[in-house]
Amino acid sequence: MWLSIGLVVVGLVLVVFFSEQLVRGTVGFARGFGLSTFLVSAVFLGFDPENLAVGAVGSAGGDSGIALGTILGSAMVAVALAFGIAGVVAPMRFEQVPGQVLAVPIVAVLFFGTLALDGILSRVDGAILTVGYVAAVGYLIWLSRRGLTIRASGEIAKEMVKAERLGKGKSTALLVVSIIMVIVASEILVTGATDLISRFGLSQTLVGMTVVALALSAEEVARTVPAALRGHGEISVGNVLGSVLAFFLLNAGVIALVAPIPVGAATLHFYLPVAVGTIVLISALLLARRLPRWAGALLILIYIGFIVGGYALYGATSST
Repeated sequence: MWLSIGLVVVGLVLVVFFSEQLVRGTVGFARGFGLSTFLVSAVFLGFDPENLAVGAVGSAGGDSGIALGTILGSAMVAVALAFGIAGVVAPMRFEQVPGQVLAVPIVAVLFFGTLALDGILSRVDGAILTVGYVAAVGYLIWLSRRGLTIRASGEIAKEMVKAERLGKGKSTALLVVSIIMVIVASEILVTGATDLISRFGLSQTLVGMTVVALALSAEEVARTVPAALRGHGEISVGNVLGSVLAFFLLNAGVIALVAPIPVGAATLHFYLPVAVGTIVLISALLLARRLPRWAGALLILIYIGFIVGGYALYGATSST
């Protein structure tokens, strides 16, 4: 048991560390080959390689609960918990957000949900979701020609500055090494996690939606709250938009392409509806151009309900 715990801890540390290097290498590679700052910002908005890698490894190994947790569970950490804490700590007001932009995350999550309704995300579904991500980025670029501005923020903004110092060769080498190490680290983490799940007879979906998702996405809180305290509400808008596109289109698409993902009753009847409702609520708050303290508290309660409700309804040892 202690070996499995050690594998989870070591795997998590390595995944987070090399994911940061992967972002730097990817951004440096893109900039080195001439992609504009705007295009890099749009393409990598919400880019989350640690969740993608762990989800893909989980899917390849038949651990569908872990794979789904890196999509739905991690998205809830990013858009409900992080955004909610930010609202409680520092209520925000936003510049007017175009309705066309707010429609993008709602369409994305509904698109994902529709494909999951038959109880499986097939490789065909994965290809459709991936194409949907490309289409969403293309739509954002089209909106940019009509006045929408997308600026890199948070981790991507920092990595752009660092990436400018890297040459094309160093960026490429860092990208390749980071991809290999993220995959290896993800294998270590998933091996430890699945062994612990088996030992304790836990529900893989419950663990994926809660423990794994929170461990991988806790840094979203560290990104969003300081930005809110500094009065940068636009960063929160970017985080919501980017996270939804990354988790429900890009990550879900790639993970399903690796191996089809069975979608159980717990996901279809509870986790997915809660995630869809949360994203619609947040889009409404952004449309109202403010996140008052009560709304932040409500989002935190929704996240707690997401965690506790799954346990109460389906149990810690459920196989769904």
